[in-house]
Amino acid sequence: MSNVAVIGAGAWGTALAIVLGRQGSHRVRLWTREEEVCRAIRDHRSNDLFLPGYSLPESVSPTTDPQEALDGATLIISVTPSQHCRAVFHALAPHLHPEVLIASASKGLEESTLMRMTQVISAVVEEDRGFRPRVGALSGPSFAQEVARGDPTAIAVASHDRELAEAVQQELSDPGLRVYTNDDVIGLELGGSLKNVIAIAAGICSGMGLGHNSVAALITRGLAEITRLAVACGAHQHTMYGLAGLGDLVLTCTGDLSRNRSVGVELGRGRT
Repeated sequence: MSNVAVIGAGAWGTALAIVLGRQGSHRVRLWTREEEVCRAIRDHRSNDLFLPGYSLPESVSPTTDPQEALDGATLIISVTPSQHCRAVFHALAPHLHPEVLIASASKGLEESTLMRMTQVISAVVEEDRGFRPRVGALSGPSFAQEVARGDPTAIAVASHDRELAEAVQQELSDPGLRVYTNDDVIGLELGGSLKNVIAIAAGICSGMGLGHNSVAALITRGLAEITRLAVACGAHQHTMYGLAGLGDLVLTCTGDLSRNRSVGVELGRGRT
């Protein structure tokens, strides 16, 4: 039985903890900043603040202690908000060792530096501990509620460390979740970040009642712009036509559970 640490108990982190826990082959520690979330999971096996209505398996142990979360972990899945990633890894760094595998499942760029999350994690660990961590990224079209429910979902993990990518694939895959591997970390992370801008615009179109034609045009031309930018940053073009690019873009621009699309809808209706 493997030990996995999930860092961040928001909706997505909780959903991934559920996936890992229901397999019965992992001991999962779910780290959260919020004491109330920790108590709710420990006492009631539910995260009513961020993912209400879904029960967490007994194999998932919540904690607010970084050392306890990482004790014995061979795999760390980071699901912290992108603007808090740096601070969280400064807190985690004293408890990291060079062999541990780290997969970032956070979508976004650091606002002050425009660094991707794997870049932030690597920079912090090198600064604080003096070694380069084994790191990759996890992304794709995946609403947390549907993943927690066990609906069929496909995502991708990218890393230049093939062993890491295959380990994440093996640990996360179950009948409801299929994980593909590649080595395009830049493309995977930028696809998961840049699509949010297009999703807000798609929501604005819907909020203004502009119809399906407008949204379809926006998604198509938005993908072209995302691809050009990602390739200029070093990504592979074909990555943008896969799960982490086109797949995530379509879901975020059309799905009712998309927070970015919902923001756009309200903006299109004239709300601020």
